Amino acid sequence: MQQWLGTPSILLWKAKSKMSELKDKIIAEIKTCYDPEIPVNIYDLGLIYKIEILEGNKVKVDMTLTSPNCPVADWLPESVKQSIKRVEGVADVDLKLVWDPPWDKSKMSEAALMELNLN
Repeated sequence: MQQWLGTPSILLWKAKSKMSELKDKIIAEIKTCYDPEIPVNIYDLGLIYKIEILEGNKVKVDMTLTSPNCPVADWLPESVKQSIKRVEGVADVDLKLVWDPPWDKSKMSEAALMELNLN
């Protein structure tokens, strides 16, 4: 039986493309989440450190808060997790709140810095 040698490469490319599309959808959803004290979404604020798409469309997210004493620490991570779970194609979400490295304004996007007049 003859097999075209490019087939595995094409399948891998398609899988990576679908993962990239899913990651883009997840980022778009995260950009709808805000810290109520700051008028910038948490993605541009730099609170999302890692988004990883695992086998079976399970999503692993590392996020932080502006401070360990942040008043939204009780509910914001869970709210972000539930938002990501609503994205079509996401099977499950493992969201971990991390403190290392500590958040500082260098993690903010240029748009966030401009919005807050910090540039």
